[in-house]
Amino acid sequence: MYNSILVLHSLVRWLLLFSLIFAIYRAYRGWKSKSVFGPWDNRARHITATIAHMQLVFGLWLYFISPIVNYFLENFSEAVHMREIRFFGMEHITMMTIAITLLTIGSIKAKKKPTDQEKFKTMLIWYSIVLVIIFLSIPWKFSPFTARPYFRFF
Repeated sequence: MYNSILVLHSLVRWLLLFSLIFAIYRAYRGWKSKSVFGPWDNRARHITATIAHMQLVFGLWLYFISPIVNYFLENFSEAVHMREIRFFGMEHITMMTIAITLLTIGSIKAKKKPTDQEKFKTMLIWYSIVLVIIFLSIPWKFSPFTARPYFRFF
């Protein structure tokens, strides 16, 4: 089961990144062109938040069944000094939870803004901050923190 959830978490990462970039693009375009916040914009906002919440569920599920996290929790005083173990046991989950929380707040704030320009601007700012946090917290192949493959397969 661990490998299946790990693969799903890896694949949903790409869906989240693409939807986040698309939502940021829609927000920037709408804000710059003073467009109406239409159904496509609202859908981009909502779908991105939904995918982020799915990713959080997969991530939390992984956290509780991961052998790396299990080692981290059982050997905390030793494991906290091991870069890769600490990354997955503490840093990755903390930063991603913060990112999803900020994305949720940004989504709700954008939805409740009275004008279209405020909706676009709010979505643009909050989602851009979230993208930076997520990008820095993913274990990319080129990451100085820890590296994982771009794609995992079943």
